[in-house]
Amino acid sequence: MNVNEITPFIGLELSDASYEDLVRPEVWEQLVQGVQERELVVVRGIELTPQQQIDLAARLGEPVPFLISKYRHPEFEQIMISSNEMKDEKPIGVARVGNFWHQDSSFVADPAPYTMLHGVNVPGTSGHTKFANAADVYDRMPEEWKAKLSDRIGLHTVGKRLRIRQEHVGLSVAEFKALIDIEHPKVEHPVVCKDEYTGREYVYGSREYMDSVLGFDPNENEAFFTMLDGLIHDETHVYTHKWTPNDLVIWKTRTTYHIATEVEPGASRTVHRVSIETRRP
Repeated sequence: MNVNEITPFIGLELSDASYEDLVRPEVWEQLVQGVQERELVVVRGIELTPQQQIDLAARLGEPVPFLISKYRHPEFEQIMISSNEMKDEKPIGVARVGNFWHQDSSFVADPAPYTMLHGVNVPGTSGHTKFANAADVYDRMPEEWKAKLSDRIGLHTVGKRLRIRQEHVGLSVAEFKALIDIEHPKVEHPVVCKDEYTGREYVYGSREYMDSVLGFDPNENEAFFTMLDGLIHDETHVYTHKWTPNDLVIWKTRTTYHIATEVEPGASRTVHRVSIETRRP
């Protein structure tokens, strides 16, 4: 088994590792330490059954069922299937997800701290996933913005990205927005947080999952999002994961920005996602 840093700013890669290797206590401890210190760990080309993926996730915390039942794995409710493939002329998963920069589930009060993806059927030439470190983003932020954001609260929402479903047909825009606020109330998080493992400060928030910074007027909010987008999108500080078959990718949800890139026409792509909460006493 080989272990290497992926970039100076994010990521650790394990290669030539099997499931049997990962469940050895000393190897698992090294993997968990890599996630905590480097935000992201990639295990290259590891063949896993769905049950083995859940078992690994359970070593980090509590794998939780995906919210939308029709996108769950038919045998394992904790696995969400992201796929553009069809079976019996029906989609086997959700085809288009995460195609914007975000931190997983920041729009809920207590987001699950870890996400795990396994590349079941992945093209090598498209459908990549890009990652950026939210602590690195904060480090590169202009000092005047650090001062301006100190002790500020961000208002987070899923409203910008909520999909319109069949039951919403016929609602006016105002009615739909009001329904979103009822079903998915906005939540508050500090804009600048401190990572409990590394002690580094990081930015918590993104344009697509934030309504605003409380106390900012519309011009100030737009300036904030424009500044933040510029830092997140800086390709010199972005790791692009080009999937190879059976890659396993694990990251900390609060400190890891990511985005899924488009899949080229005619290419099939299926990944299995598990969200992992802190285990309850």
